Amino acid sequence: MQKASLLCSSNPISSTSASLYICRPLTATFRNRLSCSLKASSRLRLPLSRLHGHCHGLSPLHCTATEEMIEASKNVSGFVEIGFISSVHGIQGEICIKPNTDFPELRFCKAGRRWLRQQVLGKETIKEVELVEGREHPGRKSWILSFSGIETVDQARQLVGSTLLAEEEDRPHVEEGEFYTRDLIGMRILLKETGQVVGTVVNVFNSGASDLLHVMLKSCVFMPDGSGESNLTEVGDSGPLVWVPFVKEIVPNVDLTRREMQIIPPKGLLELNVRSDQRPKKERRQLEWKERKKFQKRLIAAKKKLCEMEQQHIFHGFRFGEKSQTSLLADQIVCVNSKLLQQALQNIEIASKRWSITESLTGTKLVRNRLRISEKCFTPCSPCTSEEKLGANFTLQEKAVHLVAKGKVAVVLDTSDHRNWEEEYNPGLAFSMSMENSETSYLQTLLCDDERFMKVEYRLSVPLVLICPADKINSMEKLFSSNNYFGFDLEKVWFLEEERLPVVSSLLEQNRHTILMKSPWEILQAPVGSGGVISLLSSDNIAENLAQMGVEYIQVCHGERYIDGSSLLLGFVNAREADIGIQIFEDKKDVEEGFGMIFSMDLMKKLTRQMNKLQFYAIAKPNSHVELVEKKWVNVNPSAPNSYEFYSTIFSCLNASSLDKICVMEITE
Repeated sequence: MQKASLLCSSNPISSTSASLYICRPLTATFRNRLSCSLKASSRLRLPLSRLHGHCHGLSPLHCTATEEMIEASKNVSGFVEIGFISSVHGIQGEICIKPNTDFPELRFCKAGRRWLRQQVLGKETIKEVELVEGREHPGRKSWILSFSGIETVDQARQLVGSTLLAEEEDRPHVEEGEFYTRDLIGMRILLKETGQVVGTVVNVFNSGASDLLHVMLKSCVFMPDGSGESNLTEVGDSGPLVWVPFVKEIVPNVDLTRREMQIIPPKGLLELNVRSDQRPKKERRQLEWKERKKFQKRLIAAKKKLCEMEQQHIFHGFRFGEKSQTSLLADQIVCVNSKLLQQALQNIEIASKRWSITESLTGTKLVRNRLRISEKCFTPCSPCTSEEKLGANFTLQEKAVHLVAKGKVAVVLDTSDHRNWEEEYNPGLAFSMSMENSETSYLQTLLCDDERFMKVEYRLSVPLVLICPADKINSMEKLFSSNNYFGFDLEKVWFLEEERLPVVSSLLEQNRHTILMKSPWEILQAPVGSGGVISLLSSDNIAENLAQMGVEYIQVCHGERYIDGSSLLLGFVNAREADIGIQIFEDKKDVEEGFGMIFSMDLMKKLTRQMNKLQFYAIAKPNSHVELVEKKWVNVNPSAPNSYEFYSTIFSCLNASSLDKICVMEITE
């Protein structure tokens, strides 16, 4: 609906100020009217310095809005202000008027009826006058007008201070892609991606390069929480005001009929000029200083651990680069799970191999707690009821539903891709490994299906942990916030990045494997696989927090296929008083294509305290990296495997439990 550009014009009498936006090529600038074009090469210049980084590369709509003041008349409506009578000109009864319109030739040169709004005896009056002629006053940005019946200086002086009006229906016709400001003010602002209501346009201002929408934020808007993150915050109509550039790249759709416009805000735009932390400046500085000191202590501890592992070469980047780059290196050092890395390095001599289902579950044939059931029992579209499909096993499902309803179960959904690990580098997988997964669309479909996943009425009492790649965290959080967290309690939902470990050289240097650097300030890292789920639950005491909430079982799922039978497996584990439940498919050969497991809380706490139960495997792969050679950084691009990536499968934790405490549910075709 919006064309290449926008332009402005006169306003009606109303309770808010307004202007008209009209598109024009950048080269056609004249008469107090700045035109605009999406082809304009000039940058978007805003009074918000932080916005430059977010809007780099956008094509600004270079337009000017007239600053027309509008008041509502109690008796008369349907007028627009076009100018203010400032003084008398000459002795013939002519007056000088300051234009308040983008169409001065139309308003002041064309003879006809106009109206004057004046204060008479303290009351506002509007009277009709006849415009005889008008001409521009060179160099004064004003116009000289003469009215019928006004022929002397004294008569003209009585008009000074009045506002000249025209009928609103005489506004020039606007083409598609052109908007009056009065039509924009009051419009709802929605996020195009999610349809979430952001706020309302309360005014429009010109910044010199483009126009700015002044938006009052409303409910369910991402606001900063003082820690650099953005949280979902409920605010009313008196919420904070933010600036939104009126450019096509940010405001692609304007719907006058529905009185709403869609925006695609760059990251951080809605947080600009909004300070949620209202504490005194001195107190905020003290808190910032404490946070810096706390981070410095963590950094010192992390560096000490890496020194003990003889990995001091990581610190070379601190001698080079800018502050932002050295800060990046410091953040990465603090985030290295050195304890897990040490354990992985100790297992580096164990040959890597792709396990089959049978090898993964060595000894499960000796497990007495076994259940075989057809996959057809979980088909949603089957006309049979759950009781008819499950038969004698229906009581197990009822047990599971009772546990979920009582808040005794936490759910962990692992949306990472664990399939593409190989004993040796396989060039044929290079493309598939770089493919981007569609976790959010798959997850949204799953969570909206309360028949397959979990009934909505139970979700408020169920803690939920989502694990995904680092680059998917933001989209995952937005997906949940825009869908009201799919019925889950906001305080019981965790978004965790998949566990990663540094990549190390395959060649021993001074009897050690060195960590490789992606750049002087970035550590080369790789996901550790499904075993990382256990490590993540131990971080930030998540497992302990779940135990305090009264959780007795943790359901871990990876892959949509493993959702359907999870409730039956839960009931089976509970009935046999087991510690681990495993769901396997008869036709699956690759254990990492998906998994469904149930852990008792007692066993999970044991695993998070004894991470040595996880088994790691070193996988040889070629990885480009940088090295410091004679005080110069050199790029290394190998043609053969030169490094090890560490991998751990969640099934390696089976050795933490005895066979009589393991349940296996095998699903047949």
